[in-house]
Amino acid sequence: MKKTLVFVTVLSLLYGCKNGTKTDEKTALVENLKTYTIEQMMDNEAIGGGSFAPDNSKLLISSNRSGIYNMYIIPVSGGEPIPVTASDSSSVFAISYFPNDERMLFRMDGNGDEIYHIYLRDTTGTHTNLTPYEGARSLFYGWAKDDQSFFFASNKRDKRYMDLYEMDLNKLESTLLYQNEEGYSVGALSDDKNYLVLSKSINTNDSDLFLYDRKNKALIKINENPSANSGEGFSPDGSAFYYTTDDGAEFAYLMKYNLQDGTREKVMEKEWDISGSYFTENGKYRVTYINKDAKTVIEVMDTETGKNLDLPVIENASISNVGFSEDEKMMRFYAGGSHTPSNLFVYNLETGEQKQLTSVLNDAIDGTHLVTAEVVRYPSFDGLEIPAIYYKPHQASESNPVPALVWVHGGPGGQSRQNFSPLIQYLVNHGYAVLAVNNRGSSGYGKTFYQMDDLNHGDKDLRDCVEGKNWLAQQPDIDPEKIGIIGGSYGGYMTMAALTYTPEEFDVGVNIYGVTNWIRTLRSIPPWWESFKDALYKELGDPNSADSVRLRKISPLFHTDKVTKPLMVLQGAKDPRVLQVESDEIVAGVRKNGVPVEYVLFEDEGHGFIKKENQIEAYSRILEFLDMYLKREGGAPVKDGPGEEKIETEP
Repeated sequence: MKKTLVFVTVLSLLYGCKNGTKTDEKTALVENLKTYTIEQMMDNEAIGGGSFAPDNSKLLISSNRSGIYNMYIIPVSGGEPIPVTASDSSSVFAISYFPNDERMLFRMDGNGDEIYHIYLRDTTGTHTNLTPYEGARSLFYGWAKDDQSFFFASNKRDKRYMDLYEMDLNKLESTLLYQNEEGYSVGALSDDKNYLVLSKSINTNDSDLFLYDRKNKALIKINENPSANSGEGFSPDGSAFYYTTDDGAEFAYLMKYNLQDGTREKVMEKEWDISGSYFTENGKYRVTYINKDAKTVIEVMDTETGKNLDLPVIENASISNVGFSEDEKMMRFYAGGSHTPSNLFVYNLETGEQKQLTSVLNDAIDGTHLVTAEVVRYPSFDGLEIPAIYYKPHQASESNPVPALVWVHGGPGGQSRQNFSPLIQYLVNHGYAVLAVNNRGSSGYGKTFYQMDDLNHGDKDLRDCVEGKNWLAQQPDIDPEKIGIIGGSYGGYMTMAALTYTPEEFDVGVNIYGVTNWIRTLRSIPPWWESFKDALYKELGDPNSADSVRLRKISPLFHTDKVTKPLMVLQGAKDPRVLQVESDEIVAGVRKNGVPVEYVLFEDEGHGFIKKENQIEAYSRILEFLDMYLKREGGAPVKDGPGEEKIETEP
């Protein structure tokens, strides 16, 4: 099966340094600093993907330049992207050109409901739903080696489990290859279609990894001990299987399993997690991704020489993603950073010529007015070192201390990374410092750190966030009396936990589709998460057991009487993970306290807001809320009576 899969310059303009040049530059920057509207900030373009046409003349990408994601083609010689879809409701995400012609595959769901379907766009522009299974999701799994079919997984047979199918490109008919009766997670298929990668979650870190021999109906266990294991695909000659594991180590390393004799050998190990590794089409290169301190580092090795390629160098940016043409002569890559959205480039591997194909930062924005993130670390309450990504406004100084926000990522088990965030940059541009904490339980810092919050959510992880607030309060250019907390999903939960269980620590909270009732959320997880359910219960607790007592205790919904600080809640009505009722009820509960509450609801969004119109509405409302209740002189105003009701809906 073919597997298709940020040098950050830290601002160091020091105040009062002996070399007056930097001080002068800083002063000039602050004096000329522009504050941008949300419309300007969201007029940046977000792009993704990059499938080469069979003749390498153009790339197929996804872009939100129309306001929502659509599919475009862009010539490798340069020029404006050409739209090939024109959806004005559900977002369209490009998958790939066909291997031997210019037909295209793309996917869509229903406004964020995560019920994905795979569509064909033929050369006449006609669209066909290849997986029209009611209520079932289908995910693309790669092209066959002979280019005559592709593979996809679908839960059309049983909503709980993903089966593997093969779609014939000529007949456009599918055949069942593997019926998943045991609740495995289905991975890659070998080029000869005999070996299928399967995994079974033990907990949210560890999983058992298997190869299923379709010919002999045999299941081969790959890992020897409980550990985090992930299949990375097969060698070009089909003799070996590659996987990552953290068996006996803190970080994941790359292993090779020889199919003939079952022996294993270590291939590569770094000081950080190897997050992925694959061979290009004919095995000329092996691409490896390393998660180095919340930034992606990529190595591309020439398999004949064993040496890594010298990848292109882009000023003030780092390469975060690469892809190769089928003939392995061309590479496309994305380069960006925390201070700029990523642009798309092409690189000719034979001539060394490279070309930038996009310029996604809005021309109205001066890039020097945006802020480059800095990695910092601070001690938590028990001495544990907590990593974080810090964004300090240009205008912040000891004479002009600014308000600040603790930002909490999604998950549990996510990671704040050194990537561009239009919302963070918008808030920082308007004078808010942001500390994106990677509290215990975050990925990327070793399995011990990752497992530290198991069955302990809303306690030590929350205390890590409080210590992040304390770190901010100690910075001379931060106003210690004006620090709030913000986050989405699990970060939204942490926001509500902070306002509920540490009600005097933060001055405001912004909860973006956050969990507030763990019992209901864990009982109502989407059916396609069935294979992961037991692992999730081991980390968070089983809502159908005695754990429900603890889950109720850590669920903010049941303790809303403790909330005393202004709250904003944002929610998508189509969200299948955190149901709208979660936000409805937390808003109603907190309003009973006479606390200012604002509620923004989007009828056409799911777990994450991806339409520009809605992002503009959401982000502008967040800034207005913060300006009202955090930045204003004297802090949050006292409010009597019920909270102000502001519910926005989008048709």
